[in-house]
Amino acid sequence: MSLFSRLSQVFKPPLTPSGKPAKPSKAPAKTPKWPELMSRPVKPLPPPSAPPSPTARLTTDTFIREAEAKAREIVLEAKDEALKIREASELKSRQMNQRLLDQQTAFDQKEHELVRQDAVLSEKERYLTKLEQETRRDEEANEKLKKRLVDKLEEVGSMTREQAREQLLQAVEKRSAKDIALKIKATEEQANEEADEKAKEILVDAMRHAATDYVAEYAVSTVELPSEDIKGRLIGKEGRNIRTFERATGVDLDLDEQPGVVRLSSFDSVRREVARQALKRLIADGRIQPTRIEEYVTRAKQDIDKVMFEEGKKLCLAVGAFNVPHELMAILGRFKYRSSYGQNMIAHTLEETKIGLSLAHEVNADVDTVRLGCLLHDIGKVITDEEGSHVDLGVKLLKKYNLPQSVIDCVAQHHEDTAFTTKEAILVYIADAISGARPGARFENYDEYVKRLDTMETIAKNFKGVSEAYAIQAGRELRVLIDPQQLNDDEAVVVADKIRDRIKNEMTYPGTVTVNVIREVRASAVAS
Repeated sequence: MSLFSRLSQVFKPPLTPSGKPAKPSKAPAKTPKWPELMSRPVKPLPPPSAPPSPTARLTTDTFIREAEAKAREIVLEAKDEALKIREASELKSRQMNQRLLDQQTAFDQKEHELVRQDAVLSEKERYLTKLEQETRRDEEANEKLKKRLVDKLEEVGSMTREQAREQLLQAVEKRSAKDIALKIKATEEQANEEADEKAKEILVDAMRHAATDYVAEYAVSTVELPSEDIKGRLIGKEGRNIRTFERATGVDLDLDEQPGVVRLSSFDSVRREVARQALKRLIADGRIQPTRIEEYVTRAKQDIDKVMFEEGKKLCLAVGAFNVPHELMAILGRFKYRSSYGQNMIAHTLEETKIGLSLAHEVNADVDTVRLGCLLHDIGKVITDEEGSHVDLGVKLLKKYNLPQSVIDCVAQHHEDTAFTTKEAILVYIADAISGARPGARFENYDEYVKRLDTMETIAKNFKGVSEAYAIQAGRELRVLIDPQQLNDDEAVVVADKIRDRIKNEMTYPGTVTVNVIREVRASAVAS
């Protein structure tokens, strides 16, 4: 119990007989006036009251003692609480003083450190200023000394420094001109001999390391039939099965070429392979109908896509190209079903890349550029949904995937369509030529090849005004000479377009054919 609550109990107002505190009288006592006091009768004094009983006296003393005891107890508690409050305030004051003292100590330390650092920086600045001044004085002294020496030399030699150096060089050159010429000639001869021998060694070594175990391949898309009855089922009622198959695969079926064999015809080798796989599965299943045909063609396309991606991935790993986009890997996988003059494209690419890497190591060229250039140089040959040469299509595709410009240049220049810009492009061209020209690498029917060239020349010669026509670059270019007396320049342009259209519509040829019409006017006069 607190001090104030105890005091309130001690000095609380008296209680009424019912136990409630007595209410003080609110009406003020009325003071009688003097005349009234004089007129009042004098009442006799009451007899002296009887002395208090012992019991009442005892009750009063007990109450007084209890009050005194409570007062002492309250005073003691007040002193204890005051002591506690005093101790708490002193403890808090000591803690605040200690905290202030620690803060003051830390502040003094930081101030001392800042003063020390400022003194160090000032000392360094004074040292650097002094060093800079000394350096400037040394430079000025050196310039003065140099100028004085040059002036003395010019005075002694009676010529300027440039004149003296020129005269000295002329004398040395005149004395050793003959010796230099002989040494240059001997060095050139030796370098040419060593270069020829070294080049032969490099090429032979490159071809030795790049030799692969394959021979010329030929794209033959045929499927053998177990019996002649299958042909009728392949044709179907009113030819609906064969129409569905040709529409789904994009190839032509030839059932009359040879007994027991179905021949697939299409310029797209991937389509031919899809058709071959689907046809083999249909024959094995036996249920040949339009719905089943579409189902097997879809499965064959999915399987061929997986096979092409895996083949492209294997090709990239075989040559050490690990940063090729997956889309390009899938396109490279089409090489498995593509051949050029009987040479399989995967085998040709692998062989050419090995040759190019060997040459790049020998001449210290960029190996990664040569690697990608050889790997992707013929990628345009498997792009069949766009028009253009395989070089242009390949360059366009590589630009789409943001390949380095050096690699794109290798692809664009590997047939010398444009001038070489880097030695890496030259190495890709050399490697391609070695792989394609080695004995046994490629094969083409000689009669068909000659027939194609003769047909091209005949088409050109049938036009009016054409005097000569020559098929060059293995049939990739047709050079036409016209008579300037019969055709003018505008008519020459028209003839070129007409020859191009006839070749495109009437012939079958690999790659592209460039028609160059030449009209040349020569004037001659003889003086006698």
